Amino acid sequence: MSNASLSPLPSPDRPDVAARLRDALLGASFTADGLLELLGAPAYAALSRSETVPALRATRGDTPLELLVRLFLLQQPVLHARAAAVLPLDACLESGWLVRAGGDEVAATVDVRPYGGPGGEDWFIVSDLGCAVGGAGGIGNRAEGVVLGVGGASMTLAGLTVRTPVSAALDLGTGSGIQALHAARHATRVTATDLNPRALHITGLTLALSGAPAAELREGSLYDPIEDDETYDLIVSNPPFVISPGARLTYRDGGMGGDDLCRSLVQQTGERLNEGGFAHFLANWQHVEGEDWTDRLRSWVPRGCDAWIVQREVQDVTQYAELWLRDAGDHRADAAEYQARYDAWLDEFEARKVRAVGFGWITLRRTASAEPSITTEEWPHPIEQPLGETVRAHFDRVDYLRAHDDAALLEAHFTLAGEVVQEQVGLPGAEDPEHVVLRQNRGMRRATRVDTVGAGFAGVCDGTMSAGRILDAIAQLVGEDPVALRDRTPAQIRLLVEQGFLEPA
Repeated sequence: MSNASLSPLPSPDRPDVAARLRDALLGASFTADGLLELLGAPAYAALSRSETVPALRATRGDTPLELLVRLFLLQQPVLHARAAAVLPLDACLESGWLVRAGGDEVAATVDVRPYGGPGGEDWFIVSDLGCAVGGAGGIGNRAEGVVLGVGGASMTLAGLTVRTPVSAALDLGTGSGIQALHAARHATRVTATDLNPRALHITGLTLALSGAPAAELREGSLYDPIEDDETYDLIVSNPPFVISPGARLTYRDGGMGGDDLCRSLVQQTGERLNEGGFAHFLANWQHVEGEDWTDRLRSWVPRGCDAWIVQREVQDVTQYAELWLRDAGDHRADAAEYQARYDAWLDEFEARKVRAVGFGWITLRRTASAEPSITTEEWPHPIEQPLGETVRAHFDRVDYLRAHDDAALLEAHFTLAGEVVQEQVGLPGAEDPEHVVLRQNRGMRRATRVDTVGAGFAGVCDGTMSAGRILDAIAQLVGEDPVALRDRTPAQIRLLVEQGFLEPA
């Protein structure tokens, strides 16, 4: 399907109208909090599943907020006279936010979704009609250049991004502009790129309607619009990472073979980052027969960068193909056409010897160290969002451990991280536990098994005694040779620091 099926967009050259529209939306409590209060939790949650019937039932009244929800979130036309009482109607019609629908009604040309910023800001994410509800799922009739609203992937990326003040930030493949919007809070200058000019247009609308500073918008694929000498302190990207046969849908299909787009994106990032700068990506990667996925991902990391790669989910090739066929609405097509598309996906995977596809995040940090650190792990368990501070702390610990050998660790002082609990696992009534587990209730919410020495060590770390002195005391208590204990324990201390259970005092 071509872009001809997409509605005309509001004018990007009328910031005055965007400001007046924003004031009207806020005046009617068309905000994330206001939406939740109006709809109630069940109907609000149903929107994320692409189900609008509960929200339609909850907005059958005549209040300004109900009218705005139906107009901008649920794509329902409303009476001209009622809209005129709530909105700067003539200006919205003139600038293209609204159009006349029938004799006495008006309709929105774009979806507008209220979105709560991390500092309590009331933001608005603009997207194509039918794309504000449910993120990437259930939209059905997709045009090639359609621009989606906020989905789970977008919010995951926003949550794991390190939020420290920076001079320059880059949002690659900006889409509806949510990452650029977040970056505008702590970056002096924001650049947003996208292959789809419609996405750049909508990003400008998102920023204007949210009352955020304008970003520099550049058209092109990945780093193509970026000059050779341009570098950034922060780079974020939720790229079109879907591994598919062809490039039907701009918003999701990268157009390169296999996972080459994600690989290329990561590999080209090192030279674009300033010293100490962070890059955050969501990605898919192939699990190829006879190859360890961690080796594949480690080969992507550019020189001069530390990396933390977390695999959050793995799907076999049939699950993966079905997920994205449903995303495009192909399951509602002719049965023979659906089977042909399904076959094409499986043919592609078979030719590449792909048995599964992994999904997760990749974080890079530019480092001057001669020995960059690459951490790869699988962590499908629940985490705490936002995770940005946890990500920053991970790389701080990488620096610390890189600078401290075992002897230095024994001289160092540590404290137990907050909200760490100890669990003893064993048979009921047993005199001693089979093993001890330390568990975090924050951040990654990790759990790690330790021996009795490790548990005892962690329990008394309050910053007052060095690690070596604590081990000497434990050795005396349990009747063990203190020299032997000092020799074998630093590896366990290093692991506890690496995973965030212990913090340098």
